[in-house]
Amino acid sequence: MKRLKRYFRPEQLRELSLVFLMGLIFLFFGTQIEGYFSPRIFNRVTSDVAIIAVVAIGETLVLLTRNYDLSVGSIVGLTAFAVGKLLSFHPDTLPIVALLAAIGLGIAMGLINGLLVSSGRVPSLIATLGTMAIYRSTLVAYPAGTKNVVTHDLPEWILDLCRTQLFSIGEFKIRPVVAGALVLFVLFQLMISYQRFGRRLYAVGSNPEAARIGGLPSQRLVLSAFIICGATAGLGGFMYLVRYGDLTPAAAQGMEMDVIAAAVVGGVSTMGGSGTMIGVLLGAMMINLLQQSLLRWLVISNFWVDALLGALILVSVTIDAVIINRLRDVWAQRGLEGNPVDEKKIIEEESLDA
Repeated sequence: MKRLKRYFRPEQLRELSLVFLMGLIFLFFGTQIEGYFSPRIFNRVTSDVAIIAVVAIGETLVLLTRNYDLSVGSIVGLTAFAVGKLLSFHPDTLPIVALLAAIGLGIAMGLINGLLVSSGRVPSLIATLGTMAIYRSTLVAYPAGTKNVVTHDLPEWILDLCRTQLFSIGEFKIRPVVAGALVLFVLFQLMISYQRFGRRLYAVGSNPEAARIGGLPSQRLVLSAFIICGATAGLGGFMYLVRYGDLTPAAAQGMEMDVIAAAVVGGVSTMGGSGTMIGVLLGAMMINLLQQSLLRWLVISNFWVDALLGALILVSVTIDAVIINRLRDVWAQRGLEGNPVDEKKIIEEESLDA
């Protein structure tokens, strides 16, 4: 009984509700759209979700510290474009070199964001809003005559990686990018649940002042979260290049909204210290499924899709502020654990270590 009480969280209600909502979406659009359950829809949704989900991993770590990174879309676009140009000019570049170049470029941009926020004390919204514009402008200002990346200039292994399947169930295919995204989610879920670094992120986001007084290296943790966010955005840029091939300076523009929506809809609190990778993955899946379904059913423009994302974010933040926070209070009054990590215990442990 104690074990069940220890691991039951109010956030699990959000995760269960997302599963329920996805079931309703499947049932509704399955009756409205001919061929809705075709393998083509499955393959398209999983490929798109994999990119958003990987970038959302790093965004989640930043949100856990009570910060935001609005520059992830620009990092994905700039990384995809830069690596695409590298491969266009040097097609003999090894795949692992291209992958590491994408992640390294993302880390560099994440480091800039992290230093502005952790050391420069610039509010994360302002800092990353500025770097978002700078990174995008760098992409737009790329030397004249080289404004696009086209598929036929890329090495054959890029195209093979996009078409390759690890295994299939009938016509339903599981590609390497999808499998890789799932592995990353498992690893990061284990990290934030059981590793010291992940547990510290919860503590810093739950109560920054108490964490500072308790001896937690808050600045270093925030910096690390932004660096990892840059790394996952860089990886997302590589995946974006593999997925689409043909790129313009507008590549991944607006992706930051999809990523933040996936995290917030998945139960990550905008006030920090709460959320799981499981919820983020479910949030990314539901949003992309809804987007694809609405685009096919109503043939609406992307403008209305963005409006839908904005509405989902507002609803999710309201639910978190009104319902989930109320449940946490009830859990606390009854002696149950409303968070997978006890931030007070972490702070006490750090004080003893000091």
